[in-house]
Amino acid sequence: MRLHQKRRPPNSYRHMPETFQKHLDESIQLELNLATLYTIFNDFFTEDEDFWWELAMEERGHASLLQQEKKHPQQREFFPKNLLASDLQSLIDTNAKIANLISKFKDTPPSRYEALQTAHDLEMAAGESHFQKFLDSPTNSPAANIFKQLNQEDCDHAARILEYRKKNLIT
Repeated sequence: MRLHQKRRPPNSYRHMPETFQKHLDESIQLELNLATLYTIFNDFFTEDEDFWWELAMEERGHASLLQQEKKHPQQREFFPKNLLASDLQSLIDTNAKIANLISKFKDTPPSRYEALQTAHDLEMAAGESHFQKFLDSPTNSPAANIFKQLNQEDCDHAARILEYRKKNLIT
């Protein structure tokens, strides 16, 4: 018997079904993929670089919060039940789509309008729109409240993208 072995709570998410881990992994990947795509847009559009950089850093922040759950699993009662999208296949499909866009746009830059429209469409897709719904939902646990407070400035990317496009007359 090891004397220094850490004991995990018996009801931590490490003991949850593999599907939770897959949802968490795909959700993290979604945030990182969006950050990569927005960084590419940041590099192409110097006139919009602050806008894209801010979105990319916010996506990285979202990924970081989810990665903390993998490193330090919380008890089931603590992790917000509605934080992750329920449709795993939609997350997988959206990640594949973003990976293809990253490849495509590395070789052939989009127009400013196409970049903004693509970002808006992705923000409305599975995972990202679910994340916004979570942020907009009533707080039903201390964990949800903490997570929302950590993300209060980083929300509603879809609306911010539309507002930016309108404000800058990008059509």
